[in-house]
Amino acid sequence: MITETFDYDGGRQVSVHVPPDPVEAVVFCGDGQVIVPCGDRLVAAGLRSTMIIGAHRTTGDEMIRIGEYSPTIEPERFLRHEHFFLNQVRGWARTALGIELPAERTAVAGVSASAELALALGVRHPTVFGAVLAASPGGGYRPPSTWPETLPRTYLTAGDREPFFADNAQRWADALRDADAEVTMTVRAGDHGDPFWAEEFPRMVAWAFRAHNDVS
Repeated sequence: MITETFDYDGGRQVSVHVPPDPVEAVVFCGDGQVIVPCGDRLVAAGLRSTMIIGAHRTTGDEMIRIGEYSPTIEPERFLRHEHFFLNQVRGWARTALGIELPAERTAVAGVSASAELALALGVRHPTVFGAVLAASPGGGYRPPSTWPETLPRTYLTAGDREPFFADNAQRWADALRDADAEVTMTVRAGDHGDPFWAEEFPRMVAWAFRAHNDVS
């Protein structure tokens, strides 16, 4: 794993899981300090060519994190973070890491509030992110009333002991299916933040890439 510090927000870190095999797929994510360490699980599951690039969450005030991740809570703060994520982070990945993959080999992932970020970025930028991997999304950002012509494939999961988040995940699954998007929804044993997030992540990544692109 490597970590770079960007000038956004006075110094925001981005961590990267570098896979042992040549990169064939990439997952961008918020809450990078939570998700990027799951790279070892990808390798153990045989997903040896998937890179994870994760922008760290802000430290301190939780409402700042929520404002960055949900376009409906603090729209201006979200837009600043979206610009950082789409331009600075992806630009660095392209120039420093040599990673510039088509949408069908690029996913965006998140857990809880950052699952809202993943859903928002997927819906707003389907030509960039071909798949969304969202675990236990919060309720600040809800399905829009109108959809873009193209929608990303979406994998949603939640725990059976977190009804608020499970309801939000199901709401998104139903809305995306109604919009003719490809969706998978799973409910696992667990509460919010339980180990099922990390356990589910390799299944999510395998679903995002193997079924469509022959990524090993």
